[in-house]
Amino acid sequence: MTQSTESGAGLDPEDRKIITLARSARARNGVPEGAAVRDETGRTYVAGTVDLDSLKLSALRTAVAMAVASGATSLEAAAVVTGADTATDEDRAAVRDLGGPGTPVLVAGPDGALRATVTAG
Repeated sequence: MTQSTESGAGLDPEDRKIITLARSARARNGVPEGAAVRDETGRTYVAGTVDLDSLKLSALRTAVAMAVASGATSLEAAAVVTGADTATDEDRAAVRDLGGPGTPVLVAGPDGALRATVTAG
């Protein structure tokens, strides 16, 4: 896993967009995490944490599932807005399954500030 902490300055506008979408999903739904992924065609899929009695999914795994259900065949990037320091192994595995090990996962805090970029690896 590659990890680097970045300020977010100089972040690609498309990457900034998925962080903003993830942050909005988190705030709008009042959930612990928000996530967004961008597929090979540039389409984005946005999700929040799912916490039902019968179904529990992180925001990032939900966003990946939405991409797959919509016909995406690959991912360019993923973002998660969370209180955690990094993406979980399970979240990175879901991104890796669709996007491959080199797919960047942007990890941002609740304020939208980029904390780290890790690979799905």
